[in-house]
Amino acid sequence: MSTELYSPAILFLVLIALVSKSNAGGIVVYWGQDEREGTLTDTCNSGKYQIVNIAFLSTFGNRQTPRINLASHCDPASNGCQKLSKGIKNCQNKGIKVMLSIGGGDGSYSLSSADDARSVADYLWNNFLGGQSNSRHLGDAVLDGIDFDIEKGEPHYAALARRLSEHSQGGKKVYLTAAPQCPFPDQWLNGALSTGLFDYVWVQFYNNPPCEYISSNPNKFKNSWNQWTSSIKAEKFYVGLPASRAAAGECSYQKYYLLSSLILNMVVSCSGINIMMIRVDTVPKSRTTFDSLMKKLKQICIFIRVV
Repeated sequence: MSTELYSPAILFLVLIALVSKSNAGGIVVYWGQDEREGTLTDTCNSGKYQIVNIAFLSTFGNRQTPRINLASHCDPASNGCQKLSKGIKNCQNKGIKVMLSIGGGDGSYSLSSADDARSVADYLWNNFLGGQSNSRHLGDAVLDGIDFDIEKGEPHYAALARRLSEHSQGGKKVYLTAAPQCPFPDQWLNGALSTGLFDYVWVQFYNNPPCEYISSNPNKFKNSWNQWTSSIKAEKFYVGLPASRAAAGECSYQKYYLLSSLILNMVVSCSGINIMMIRVDTVPKSRTTFDSLMKKLKQICIFIRVV
């Protein structure tokens, strides 16, 4: 059975979005790293989310056999993850996009060359997207796109993004998303993001002293946010913040009401666009608060990630 790639504690990162080209909002959730998060069907039937990222394809590239890791949800070695096909289709029938997130913090992955990147892209297309393969890990469901959660490896992800985008031509669109660190440019994803092919970019403003928010020098956050939103072409941008001291340490951690009054005002003054951020502690302890806050989120994009 697969092992979890994140802490067993159910902690959430709550991120806010600047909607640059559309007023449509929604909540995005990473799913797959803790059995306590419920099934994929439960997640989509909750009515809270518009995008679900299945996490992670944690092994790929450099002549490795690709491997998906969904913790205790299913065992890919025995084709046990094919049962998720029904859940994926259920989500999509509700209008929810379902993505595959590749990489992660503890995966074994790298791209040795541009040719290797294109080979991985073709593998993703044939095994998870609109292509054909006899060994589709998630059954016959066709996912909506690929999320790049890349934290190591060789810098050939631009070739991966371009090849995935080529597969979109003349067929179902392949959505591309990315989770770079806030220091600009991102060490691993700058080349890929510079292609302008990504639909959503959620920038991680935590565990990054050069650009995370601190009250004594808020301009670090402000300047980084401005640089990201002005330098990278994307449909939507997200600000990533820790929801717990356990997720990022005391220095990075801020309570949501403090962030709402400080960072929120700062970003609004820069962009002129209304946004919101909230903080959620562990689940189920804060589930009631979480649910009540979710009801208030209209025309706002919030990205939630299990860490």
